[in-house]
Amino acid sequence: MKKIKISKVWILVAIVVVLAVVAFLLSGNKKKEQVQFNTAEVAPANIVNTVSATGTIEPVTSVTVGTQVSGIVSKLYVDYNSVVKKGQVIAELDKSNLTSELNSAKASLEQSKASLASAESSLSYQTANFRRNKALYQKGLISGNDYESARLSYQTALANVSSARDQVASAQEQVKKAQTNLSYATITSPIDGIVLSKSVEEGQTVAASFSTPTLFTIAKDLTNMQVVADVDEADIGNVKVGERVTFTVDAYPDNTFSGTVKQVRQEATTTNNVVTYSVVITAPNADLKLKPGLTATVTIYTQENKGVLSVPSKALRFTPEKETVGGMKIKDIANAKNKVWTIEGNTVVAHRVNIGMTDGSHTQILSGIRRGAKVITGISSATSDDDGDDNTTSSSESSPFAPKGPGSKKK
Repeated sequence: MKKIKISKVWILVAIVVVLAVVAFLLSGNKKKEQVQFNTAEVAPANIVNTVSATGTIEPVTSVTVGTQVSGIVSKLYVDYNSVVKKGQVIAELDKSNLTSELNSAKASLEQSKASLASAESSLSYQTANFRRNKALYQKGLISGNDYESARLSYQTALANVSSARDQVASAQEQVKKAQTNLSYATITSPIDGIVLSKSVEEGQTVAASFSTPTLFTIAKDLTNMQVVADVDEADIGNVKVGERVTFTVDAYPDNTFSGTVKQVRQEATTTNNVVTYSVVITAPNADLKLKPGLTATVTIYTQENKGVLSVPSKALRFTPEKETVGGMKIKDIANAKNKVWTIEGNTVVAHRVNIGMTDGSHTQILSGIRRGAKVITGISSATSDDDGDDNTTSSSESSPFAPKGPGSKKK
């Protein structure tokens, strides 16, 4: 019985030894996880804020040419892209009816003048008759009734002359109106420019009863264009007159055009519950590449600071934790609104900083840390074998002890 007990003890001892050897061998292959800090230097950088929008290329000055009279288009003297001068005849309407109206007005004027002459002759007679009867009445040679009759005839003649003169004046105005309408049948260019659009053809009837029909659209100067861009209400507060602008058009995708903000219009436009404001941008066009109606993709530079001291914005978002710094000490600053972190020996040290503008990736540093200092932007985790080989398994701003992604499992 004693021999059996002794053998069991040795068996248990052997099992313990085997387990210890296996544990030792496994522990010899275990990788140790280390912490590495990602840093960036406090250095000058260009910080730019922009607003993006879309717009349409338009001429700075364009005039819609119409007609104030109705009629048939008898002749067109220009076409699309025709270069015209101010006062140049560009179209004519049929003048037959307008000429007849002018002739009728002139005939009415002659009749009115004849009526005036007749009334003036009658007035001359009635004036002499009234004076004669007045003298006789004063001498008691005629009755009062005869005197009053002569006076009445004189006053009627005066009124007839006045009425005839008014008729002559009215007839003269009708002649002027008919002459003006006749002149409207000859369409001239109001400005020097180029014809952008033509809305009628020869033989077409245009009616000006309720509105002025459009015949042509003329642009004054295609070498000086503008972009009218629609800027969202969330961005319009940053847009100011004089700010630099670049834009592209699909017609020339490899070209970038430049301009400046010329006008920020106060009138809002609401489309599908989206509020936008029109911003007018200069667009020099000496080579005539920009054509009216092209869609422009616009970038407005609302803030531009070149060579300002800055750090990556993620340095301001980094916050060390005891679990993530691998046993290093942390020296924090209480109640610091903005701070960055540096490594000083075995300590992660916070620095209170004053910041300026940011473009999202970089933030301006006004004070609080010197140029050239290296600030922590994140943490990378790495593993090392007992034989000294280092293998980086992940790189992240998060804790090195966080779950690893695919391909980073420990063996």
